[in-house]
Amino acid sequence: MPLKPNIYAIIMAGGMGTRFWPLSRRRRPKQVLAINGPNSMLQDTVSRLDGLIPLERTYVVSNAQQMRIIAPQLPEMDEANFILEPVPRNTAACIGLAAIHVRRIDPGGIMVVLPADHLIKNITTFQNIVRTGINVVEKHDALVTIGIPPTRPETAYGYIQFEEPGDDLPDGVYRVKTFAEKPTIETARLFLDSGDFFWNSGIFIWRASKILAELDDCLPELYAQLQKIEEALEKDEYPGVLSNYYKRIRPISIDYGVMEITNSPIYMLTGDFGWSDVGSWDELFRISVKGQDDSVHIGETVAIDAQHNYIYSPGKLTAVLGMDNILVVNTPSATLICPLDRAQDVKEIVEKLQKEKRTRYL
Repeated sequence: MPLKPNIYAIIMAGGMGTRFWPLSRRRRPKQVLAINGPNSMLQDTVSRLDGLIPLERTYVVSNAQQMRIIAPQLPEMDEANFILEPVPRNTAACIGLAAIHVRRIDPGGIMVVLPADHLIKNITTFQNIVRTGINVVEKHDALVTIGIPPTRPETAYGYIQFEEPGDDLPDGVYRVKTFAEKPTIETARLFLDSGDFFWNSGIFIWRASKILAELDDCLPELYAQLQKIEEALEKDEYPGVLSNYYKRIRPISIDYGVMEITNSPIYMLTGDFGWSDVGSWDELFRISVKGQDDSVHIGETVAIDAQHNYIYSPGKLTAVLGMDNILVVNTPSATLICPLDRAQDVKEIVEKLQKEKRTRYL
């Protein structure tokens, strides 16, 4: 059953997916790749809202440079439902830009904010948890996030520390004590052992008016730019005003900028619905079905005395001999080879290419 007409989905789709280089590039970023099935990650994100939030109340935030890549992914979506950043400015600005659009449409509107490139296996459970989160927002006008029960000490995710709820909260909803950034492996083990830390999913639910008030309190300079942009909404001068003021915003994440410093209460829902951020090649390897020798082979391969490898090589034969725990990604213009346990560092290659201005490979 669809939600009330004041609920809006906001899908953040402006990232570059640098940890998925060389498959993810500027012209074909991670969110438009079919990494874990026949559809792109963006298409899957929209599809899992079916029956919950209709397409006409689903908005995709991306940057103007990616519009020609993103829009064909969703041919049934109206052009007005794409909110375009003139330049990337991280998630605080992205969410704020979406919030002023929602507030203009519906002053009491509630936003369900979702990254475009996550995997969720149990859609029914996910939708039920979102419904619960919306109920919490309606009752408390609070900031709500979803935490993922951790299954291992993980250094690639932020963490949320929670405390026991009061009697006024439903089962599976907790008060947030603190947000913690990506830890060292030793700290991650302590988090796991403590039992009161969940992974930060990056999924949020709140009223547009509430998050804008938080941006005003926590990031007043950012909010001031958004106010100028909001004044120009639905006017001919909007594109110029957006470009002028948005580029002045200092890039900062919503976690750093608001969630870690706000004095407002934050509530966390337990998101036990088969989640992965599919944030790197080693995470994709972890969730993939393994074949012979505990490996994943995509494309033609020959493997001898080789175990626990991820080989992506469509259209080209790749042979490995006497190699374990290796990642190989072949594309027409670039090949990546590294230990699987260094997959999180692939973004350093992208940074080096940027520094050396080798833009044809980005």
